[in-house]
Amino acid sequence: MTTTSPGHLRTGDGTGPELAAALRRAGIADVDDSGLARALYSSDASLYRIHPRAVVRPRDVDEVLATLAVCRELGVPLTARGAGTSIAGNAVGPGVVLDTSRHLNRVRSIDPEARTAVVDPGVVQAALQTAARPNGLRFGPDPSTHNRCTIGGMIGNNACGSRALGYGRTSDNVVGLDVATGAGTRLDLRPGTTPDAGPLADLHQLVAGSLGTIRTELGRFGRQVSGYSLEHLLPERGFDVARALVGSEGTLGLVLGATVRLVTDAPFRGLVVLGYPSMADAADATPGLLPHEPTAVEGLDERIVQRLRDVPAAVVPDLPRGAGWLIVELTGDDVAEVESKARGVLADAGAVDSMVVTDPAHAAAIWRIREDGAGLANRTSDGRPAHAGWEDAAVPPERLGAYLREFEALLDQHGLQCVPYGHFGDGCVHGRIDFPFGSGGEPDRGRSRYRSFVEDAARLVAGYGGSLSGEHGDGRARSELLPLMYSPTVISLFEQVKAVFDPADVLNPGVLVRPSALDADIRMATAPVVREGLALAYRHDGGDLSAAVHRCTGVGKCRADLQSSGGVMCPSWPATRQEKDSTRGRARVLQEMLAPGGPVTGWRSPEVHDALDLCLSCKGCSSDCPTGVDMASYKAEVLHQSYRRRLRPRPHYTLGWLPRWADLAARAPRVVNALLGSRVGGRLAKWGAGMDQRREVPAFAARTFRQQWADRPAATHDGAPVALWVDSFTDHFDPDVALATAEVLEAAGYRVQVPGSDTCCGLTWITTGQLDAARRILGHTIAELAPVVDAGIPVVGVEPSCTAVLRNESLEVVGGPDAERVARGTRTLAELLAATPGWAPPSLAGLQVVAQPHCHHASVLGWSADAALLRRAGAEVTRLGGCCGLAGNWGVEKGHHDVSVAIAGQQLLPAVEELPDDAVVLADGFSCRTQLDQLAGRRGLHLAQLLAGRSR
Repeated sequence: MTTTSPGHLRTGDGTGPELAAALRRAGIADVDDSGLARALYSSDASLYRIHPRAVVRPRDVDEVLATLAVCRELGVPLTARGAGTSIAGNAVGPGVVLDTSRHLNRVRSIDPEARTAVVDPGVVQAALQTAARPNGLRFGPDPSTHNRCTIGGMIGNNACGSRALGYGRTSDNVVGLDVATGAGTRLDLRPGTTPDAGPLADLHQLVAGSLGTIRTELGRFGRQVSGYSLEHLLPERGFDVARALVGSEGTLGLVLGATVRLVTDAPFRGLVVLGYPSMADAADATPGLLPHEPTAVEGLDERIVQRLRDVPAAVVPDLPRGAGWLIVELTGDDVAEVESKARGVLADAGAVDSMVVTDPAHAAAIWRIREDGAGLANRTSDGRPAHAGWEDAAVPPERLGAYLREFEALLDQHGLQCVPYGHFGDGCVHGRIDFPFGSGGEPDRGRSRYRSFVEDAARLVAGYGGSLSGEHGDGRARSELLPLMYSPTVISLFEQVKAVFDPADVLNPGVLVRPSALDADIRMATAPVVREGLALAYRHDGGDLSAAVHRCTGVGKCRADLQSSGGVMCPSWPATRQEKDSTRGRARVLQEMLAPGGPVTGWRSPEVHDALDLCLSCKGCSSDCPTGVDMASYKAEVLHQSYRRRLRPRPHYTLGWLPRWADLAARAPRVVNALLGSRVGGRLAKWGAGMDQRREVPAFAARTFRQQWADRPAATHDGAPVALWVDSFTDHFDPDVALATAEVLEAAGYRVQVPGSDTCCGLTWITTGQLDAARRILGHTIAELAPVVDAGIPVVGVEPSCTAVLRNESLEVVGGPDAERVARGTRTLAELLAATPGWAPPSLAGLQVVAQPHCHHASVLGWSADAALLRRAGAEVTRLGGCCGLAGNWGVEKGHHDVSVAIAGQQLLPAVEELPDDAVVLADGFSCRTQLDQLAGRRGLHLAQLLAGRSR
């Protein structure tokens, strides 16, 4: 297929600093043409990589209009962007990228009587839901990215989501739009708007001459999203220009504000989960379920569920037997009504197994699998990366089963794999495909295979009367394919509509009209960056750092509010709301660092270190990111490569070597504490360590745990042996925690032994990127512990972050059979107690417990054993999400204090401020307890201290 070059745009003007200067002269405050910004905004959640010339984050509507005026004057492309979750390449462009999510993010008003809301384009969908909920209302469409996608982005793509069956598409829920056309005309579009002059009159005349074409080719079924939705302009539909502009992907106008329809939320929701032999069988059953009026019928494949099971700390909810599932959501006034509807669904389902779910927590866990589908599907069953190039085609639901079978055959024909899932009730199928764009691949071969497949896939969909896009828009991925779906008359009509609204082709050129080639500007992984030059193993990515950082495909879950649901990733993002401080932003910068021809070059580039500075190394992304990004490891590698054989920052030698200095301090702890506690000595020590002066230095214990343990009489009972592995932090700062752990283990019938004093995990060396030293230190510890686990003795860690090193980082830093055996033989206290025959916890009945799981506990070890133990003991537990904000040495370093406090203020501090004095704050992590003490004046307890105190 061939394409033409984008419109009439003068792309030679307004380059570099001149563009930024012109934007600032126009009164725009937040203009960023730095290499960091250009790297961050070069990609969305699609395959494409295009560096903008500048990024504008408008503070008000006037700045949007001023940006448009400058771009029109200089002939610079302008691309609107919300959360950057576009999968088709709708939110990247070569000129100015307009990010509305930073400042234009207010819900302006809600009218409960009219059931409408007026919103800025950058409002996150979940924020609108929160604002509408007190009135018993909701915004109907809810994409899987609802906790980070913006209403403006949903309008751009005509987003639908899982509940489109019940609430319709975005276009069905837009009442009015405030827009600026590409020609600079501002329009207030509402039902009944009279096309008396200007672009609306021209549009009305154009439609009047094309009524037959529009009636026969457009709007044929609900998920026909590809192209412009001109069916809304038909006389019988009231010439609704606002609805017609929904789904135009920012090519016709800029959304300045929107009035959207709200609907009454159902009092009760329940699920019927149906198991089938295959996804195609599930699709065959779908049409028979639609008469039961479900709000959603979603399809899941066993490969997605298996991907979730492969995440170490993930909790996978129960599902019925089968290799393909339908998730059918029903609503009602109460449980009885939902259960009655469920019986009707079961009678018509023809499933091999089924489950009715009325428990909200269980239902939420099942929905999370579906919502994370775009990330979970980014790896095939054999671990290869999969891509979003052919992502959301739709066919009429009654033809879905047949289409899926032919689609699977087409994949086989091209030698490709796909993990399918989707909105089966609407006939929309999502899927990620293992196109050979991976690290080390041949770019031209990858592009040719991609083009060959998507052209065949487009013909297949068109043959079923379907749509190339069912909700994400055509973007750069499918616009070139529109002639396979539409007649030349329709393609010409699209071009004429574009000319009415954007005659100079300023807005998002290369999309929909006069499209860019679908295989141009594809973001390729670079040549492999492999083990020989790296410090870490990257064992899940074949030793290839490039493949590892390209795990991030931009789905943007790190921009969501995960803390309220117990998630960790990414603590610094909600504190700063800057893209560079999201996991995705950091991954993009690292991808650019490894790629040729970009604004970021080399390990030591300031853009890389700026992006990584506020990474807490919390490991939250390693479990919360559906694609398995592990930014803590990548940061350690960058620091290692940047400072290897070079002078390092002071904190690397002080805080990074803390276990060594602690060993020295243990020789005279009272003297050291007195020095650090004095005004002058404390200030000098903090300056020398690179600490913020507002931080307090924790006091060293008068006697370490090992010193106290050595004075204890040897155990005389013959219980099963257990190795209590005590880290440097616990040993030197909080030995009571280790003593309590030993007490609990002995009460459970174990004979406690303590490995040697030089068994440090090297965590502070790892987080500061001193990986050669970390390998030596941790390697020695592994050698000491391997004979212990080989003897069948479990190793129990006290500090979660250090225990996580034995379970995880040891395999990356040291590796080998010994490290693997130690990882398998290491347990948390709760894990060991849960597996101890006959052990029962002391009663915690009536005790109110607020638990702050350490980040590494939640993300690497998993906190489910602790939660089950506390429930078994009868405690009333509130689990907090997020991070305490201290994160070892990170939160005490100069330059991090304010963000550290802001992170603590997201969940931890508000929770403890409301607690009664007799409630318990459970915090196994030394950092968490220190943060609590310094910021809230509240003592946190380790699980061992809680259990020991109740057993005495």
